[in-house]
Amino acid sequence: MQMDEQIFTCGFEVFGEVQGVKLRRATRSLALSNGVRGWVMNTDRGTVQGELEGTLPKVNELKFWLLCFGSERAIIERAEFTPTKEIPVHNFDDFTIRCHSYQLEDH
Repeated sequence: MQMDEQIFTCGFEVFGEVQGVKLRRATRSLALSNGVRGWVMNTDRGTVQGELEGTLPKVNELKFWLLCFGSERAIIERAEFTPTKEIPVHNFDDFTIRCHSYQLEDH
C-alpha cells in the first residue's frame, strides 16, 4: 500500500469555548472536504470530542485546525489527541455529528 493510501486514526478532545459555536459543524465540513471519516460530538464536560480517520496528511491537517483554529467563534484553550496509528481498513463510512448522549462506537 502506498503511503498516501495508508489509513490512520486518532481520537481528539477540544477544550475551551467550543460548544454552541458551530465547531462540530465546521469540523464535519472540513473533514468531508478532505476525505476524512469519523465523528464529532459535544460532551457533558463542555468539550468536543471525536475520532478522525484518513490519510496521514489529511488527519494531521484536521488535528492542526482543531488545535489552532476551530470554528470562527470557538475559543480553543487546548486540544488533546490520542496517538495516531495506522489501521488496515476504514471503520467509518462518513463523518458524522453524534448526539452527546450517544456513547456507542460506530464499529
